[in-house]
Amino acid sequence: MLTVTSVNVNGLRAAARKGFVEWLADTSADVVCLQEVRAEPGQLPEEVRQPGGWYAVHAPAAAKGRAGVSLYSRREPDRVQIGFGSSEFDDSGRYVEIDLPGVTVASLYLPSGEAGTARQDEKERFMGEFLPYLKELRERSAAEGREVLVCGDWNIAHRAADLKNWKANVKKAGFLPEERAWLSRVFDEVEYADVVRRLHPDVDGPYTWWSYRGKAFDNDSGWRIDYHVATRGLAERAVKAVVERATSYDLRWSDHAPVTVAYATGH
Repeated sequence: MLTVTSVNVNGLRAAARKGFVEWLADTSADVVCLQEVRAEPGQLPEEVRQPGGWYAVHAPAAAKGRAGVSLYSRREPDRVQIGFGSSEFDDSGRYVEIDLPGVTVASLYLPSGEAGTARQDEKERFMGEFLPYLKELRERSAAEGREVLVCGDWNIAHRAADLKNWKANVKKAGFLPEERAWLSRVFDEVEYADVVRRLHPDVDGPYTWWSYRGKAFDNDSGWRIDYHVATRGLAERAVKAVVERATSYDLRWSDHAPVTVAYATGH
């Protein structure tokens, strides 16, 4: 089995103080993809900068205290790549990928956007550049006999089943029609698969993010915006997907929950 976890840590230094270190020590994952690290490697405590038993790759943003993605792997990667060849976004701490035997695993933090603002324009520019890269990555990997897994905070709820109060959010970033259509292109046109949805086809959620405001967590009034997006061959080998939702509000170390999927490797 290859077990992969993805989680937006909402600031790794804060998460480390609130329970992430203990979670990492307990996890059975082979690869852990982090988003919104929000720190330079030198600012991180040793136990998360270079945790024992892991190979760590950090891709901080040039803008201090923003974004940032990291990857932990129990085996040394064959190749590491930060960014996807974008002059605008390669130093923005939003994408890192590693090659492991037979699979490329990436950690993605797609811009959150804000409808009607420059932040939404940035999100759209990112999506416009990232879609052709996903196609190129799939084709290149297929030629090498490799699968691809892009984990992360995609900041888009694809369908009504992916957020609790969808009717109130149709004009808000994360559930805009054009964003959802773009994600459909990732799945239909570029031929990737939404792994968790494949394993849980007829349920609301399972949600992965809940606002810290109000009673969103207690009421499970969440969004599913954290995905495992895989080439179809790998998606078919997914055997179990779990959202590691905290048992109570006070035990959360992020406003997102880890999304963990086990893949049969076939070896």
